[in-house]
Amino acid sequence: MAFEASGDPIVGAACHCSSCQKAGGIFEALPGGEPVLESDGGTNFALYRKDRMRCVHGAELLREHRLSQTAPTRRVVAKCCNSPMFLEFKGGHWLSVYRKRFRPEDQPPVEMRTMTADRRAGVEFTDSLPSYAKHSGRFMWRLLSAWVAMGFRSPNIDYVKGELDVQGS
Repeated sequence: MAFEASGDPIVGAACHCSSCQKAGGIFEALPGGEPVLESDGGTNFALYRKDRMRCVHGAELLREHRLSQTAPTRRVVAKCCNSPMFLEFKGGHWLSVYRKRFRPEDQPPVEMRTMTADRRAGVEFTDSLPSYAKHSGRFMWRLLSAWVAMGFRSPNIDYVKGELDVQGS
């Protein structure tokens, strides 16, 4: 399985929301599951515009996982090895790619923490990385700027004939 990203990510972020913590625990408990959560309970992502991501091969191995049937967020996992690949918000114009999917030398830097109001009890941050209780204005500005650059499109991602097709909507 291989994905290709073009251009720089919108932002590199560590999410501490309760949903990412719950999903991380589920993925880590799967057969062959690897660590998803950082020691502070955060999940590191690189957010990319959907029109700058493509599956080079292996799309037939992808499956979605939702925390509930009505969840607006789907996490996409490689069913061959139970590795989480990316997270997609319904109607969103970006994909939150699990940072661990990149080779260590290619991992985009984490620029900020989000949703720290949900962090695990007792977790204190002692570094200088900006940490926001919810989604900060800076975070939202980066998403909005990317959407403007995309002409306000929110591409749909569909699995068609074993390929990951990105289509404008």
